[in-house]
Amino acid sequence: MADSWANLGIDLHLEPAGSSGLRRGLTDALRDAVRTGRLAPGTRLPSSRTLAADLGIARNTVAEAYADLVAEGWLTARQGSGTRVADRAVNPAGAAAAPVRRRPPGRPTHSLVPGTPDLAAFPRTEWLRAARRALTQAPNDALGYGDPRGRPELRTAVAGYLARVRGVRTDPGSVLITSGFSHALRLLGTVLRGRGARTVAVESYGLDVHHDLLAGAGLTTTALPYGELGTDTRALSGESAVLLTPAHQFPMGTPLHPDRRAAVVDWGRRTGGLILEDDYDGEFRYDRQSVGALQGLDPDHVVYLGTASKSLAPGLRLGWMVVPPALLAEVIAAKGHSDTCGVLDQLTLAEFLTSGAYDRHVRAARLRYRRRRDALAAAVADRAPGVTVTGIAAGLHAVLRLPPGTERSVVQAAGWQGLALHGLSFYRHPQAVAEPLDALVVGYGTPPESAWKDALEALCRALP
Repeated sequence: MADSWANLGIDLHLEPAGSSGLRRGLTDALRDAVRTGRLAPGTRLPSSRTLAADLGIARNTVAEAYADLVAEGWLTARQGSGTRVADRAVNPAGAAAAPVRRRPPGRPTHSLVPGTPDLAAFPRTEWLRAARRALTQAPNDALGYGDPRGRPELRTAVAGYLARVRGVRTDPGSVLITSGFSHALRLLGTVLRGRGARTVAVESYGLDVHHDLLAGAGLTTTALPYGELGTDTRALSGESAVLLTPAHQFPMGTPLHPDRRAAVVDWGRRTGGLILEDDYDGEFRYDRQSVGALQGLDPDHVVYLGTASKSLAPGLRLGWMVVPPALLAEVIAAKGHSDTCGVLDQLTLAEFLTSGAYDRHVRAARLRYRRRRDALAAAVADRAPGVTVTGIAAGLHAVLRLPPGTERSVVQAAGWQGLALHGLSFYRHPQAVAEPLDALVVGYGTPPESAWKDALEALCRALP
């Protein structure tokens, strides 16, 4: 059948080939109208009910065609605003239609994948000054193989900083310098397995690379339930250790409730279990003072883990562990007989910390990321009122709750906007028992300042 969409001047030629054929024909016709410019960007389309009545076809057929085109990025659909033509390049009317150009996989224009800070904001000038001072002042033996715990200058600086900023109870002798968090977790996995451990509890949502590292050490991971108060540490039973992000759960964005903090500390004391505290972004809290490190409650059963990956750059490959005294010798043995981290970078970071340059950099970064989070929340409230920004005002990422059943299509639509983006399901442990949630994990710290507004706009175009 051939029907005319008179109010927009578009002819939709739909052949009666069943519902799937009608849907495909409608999708192709609308796509071609957008691509050739007959439907201009911003044009509001009729409701699915109205268009179905005009064309004499089932409403579901129109709704499914609209959903396909939203997922592909040709249309946008927002509550209260209807379905509109997306803002994208088109050919003038009458011009030859160009083939649809799909973005090569793995090469997005923008990224909102969490895990990386704004690398363009790395303090190059200040870091270079610190490196010159550190190298000038370094004794000759600093260039040797060194203590496996790391340079004493950096261990001293880290111990002082953590005590002052995160409430960690330690001294330089209990601090070990590592090549980032993964290196530290690998060492701890080796120690735990050597002690006869078999199982480590983890959170229902987290990074699968961490689970893989533990599995590589011969350990099995079990997922703890997650609820309104955060990870339910009361569910701990026969595990030998637990890996937590108590200050700012990744990726859900909530702090561990005081009752749950007390429960896990009590579990450690009662069973001798080890608590691995991943304090990956504890310095970035925007609405109040950050919650202190869990380690401060029980230094004998908590291993504190931190890095410079979020505050400075992951490419530095610098992290630290604060190890309970009873575990220290075993971790040092697992690390090896000589320092395995770059000495010059260690000396530079030590100078950066003691000179106050690190504090100044973190303060500037905190302000920048707070502004981005505020901009994200405002844009979502204005452009997608059906989406909710959740989690505390902290860190370099936020969780956007989506209407049920939309996560997959929104991630796909973001891809068509040239935006790399992860849904919450990407971080869900295979054994998680909670009901799956539809949400996005948006790393607003990732784009450079020059690309932030464009990345945010691309995200808004993809939201339902």
